Amino acid sequence: MALPENPRPEASVQLYTLADAFTADMGGSLDKLAAIGLRNVEAFDFVRRPDEIRAALDASGLASPTGHAPLLSDELWTPDGSIPTPAPEVVFEAAAKIGMTTVIDPFVAPERWFTADGVADIADRLNRLIDVAAGFGLSVGYHNHAQEFVADFDGKTAFERFVALTDERVAVELDLYWAIVGGQDATGLVSLLGDRLVAVHVKDGIAPAVNPFGPDAAEFGSASLDQRRPGEGDVPLAEALRAGTAVKYAVIEYDNAPGEVFADIAASYAFLTEGGFVR
Repeated sequence: MALPENPRPEASVQLYTLADAFTADMGGSLDKLAAIGLRNVEAFDFVRRPDEIRAALDASGLASPTGHAPLLSDELWTPDGSIPTPAPEVVFEAAAKIGMTTVIDPFVAPERWFTADGVADIADRLNRLIDVAAGFGLSVGYHNHAQEFVADFDGKTAFERFVALTDERVAVELDLYWAIVGGQDATGLVSLLGDRLVAVHVKDGIAPAVNPFGPDAAEFGSASLDQRRPGEGDVPLAEALRAGTAVKYAVIEYDNAPGEVFADIAASYAFLTEGGFVR
């Protein structure tokens, strides 16, 4: 008897991709996403405006099952200077209002990934939040960039060490593009993470020659990234998506959209649907 195929994830989109449009016209932007065919989004910068975001999502017929918010850093950088991050309880209360199931920390400063003690601290902080989040009906997770793949500890990357040190209830969201920027086999990582992997960020592009988060790299901004529509870059998206065993969400994202942002999102959604990668 043939074994059943792994369940396909649902499509989503990280709202950071359309940050400018979302800020200018929240409702109109969400309506455009719904018109493309999306039913889920991944919210960012939601803690200060949960009621507004929830109302706009409801009006557009969209849900935000996952969202990004800082959980593991004492301060958050802004163009106006660093500010204290909200208490986890404040983050979780806002997430629950929006209807999320998982709150994901999207970025921990590179230097904290370069020592064994730094990695252990990140893992410990996240482990301590599991039960706090559960009190709000939520789980917690982490989303990578490329700084997690610079340091090596006994033949394991900082990212692999982090995964080993975190409770299995901590979700992992793997950014496939940033994994290859960090010199990793994205498909192999998907397989390695197994059922811990609940979401992937789907984006394509050309990986820079040097990890931009490494200690010897020059300063860079997202505008320098050569990101492209699915199938036009270095990321083995099809293979990686097929390797997932328990991925719930395939989240479209561009840090630097190559063209008109809604057209780029539509192209990514078409890749996912026409390829049969999502349900």
